[in-house]
Amino acid sequence: QVQLVESGGGLVQAGGSLRLSCAASGRTFSSYVTGWFRQAPGKEREFVAVINWNGGNTYYAATVEGRFTISRDNAKNTVYLQMNNLKPEDTAVYYCAAAPRLRMTTRLDEYRYWGQGTQVTVSS
Repeated sequence: QVQLVESGGGLVQAGGSLRLSCAASGRTFSSYVTGWFRQAPGKEREFVAVINWNGGNTYYAATVEGRFTISRDNAKNTVYLQMNNLKPEDTAVYYCAAAPRLRMTTRLDEYRYWGQGTQVTVSS
């Protein structure tokens, strides 16, 4: 069993930065693919970024590539999402999720464990 807790959200002006953290419990987390997703009001939850078990591979949604960076520290059982040059359209609840698999995936239904989410609000 893996439990995920996100933190680091908040209110920031356009062009600013935030770093989200996803702290995990469970010994097996370090072997899981971990992703970040977001859900804006009235919209479906969407993929943002994913990282493989050892941090050697990452993949991003086109809307965030070049601005966001996903990373992980398995010694701390934590995955991060560094968000730079934030835009108002990045406003959403951000969720981390873990999948017990080796290959990265962008599909929500392939993630078994989810955090409760953290709010990110970007003002113009």
